[in-house]
Amino acid sequence: MSLEHSLAKALKELKIEPIQYEHPALHTCDEADKLQLERQGTRIKNLFLRDNYGRRHVLLLLRSYLKVDLKTLSIQQGLSRLGFASDQRLEKYLKIQPGCVSALALFNDSDKQVELWIDSGLWDAKLWQCHPLDNRKTWVLSKPQLLQFWQYTGHKPQVIDVPCL
Repeated sequence: MSLEHSLAKALKELKIEPIQYEHPALHTCDEADKLQLERQGTRIKNLFLRDNYGRRHVLLLLRSYLKVDLKTLSIQQGLSRLGFASDQRLEKYLKIQPGCVSALALFNDSDKQVELWIDSGLWDAKLWQCHPLDNRKTWVLSKPQLLQFWQYTGHKPQVIDVPCL
């Protein structure tokens, strides 16, 4: 059974029915802009980060148009130099390929090694766009559905004010 199929099965068991879209592969928010896709919900930039020592890993969710000041974020969160995690770390911790990162990827973090940080400006969004482990699809979930999902996966969102450039 594929990971995406397992994810869909888990959501069904939780009685979560996302709005579903299929589209060409989207690796970045800029690619979605170029296609001018019409989808419900808030577009989200998903960043998989690690600290300088590779001991802490973070999935940061923020509004798609923001550019994060990683240096200031590192200081704010008391971490040694946050940076983008490698493709190998992405595979190891979330079992996905680059371009497929989303809130739903925490489904694959069974060891709870990835922290979930959410930009305070995104927190009030009613509907959230997420790749279901495949960047050729977008599933839209409500915030209550995502909270239920994160409770299921054992991830507690930490809402933060993300410093931007």
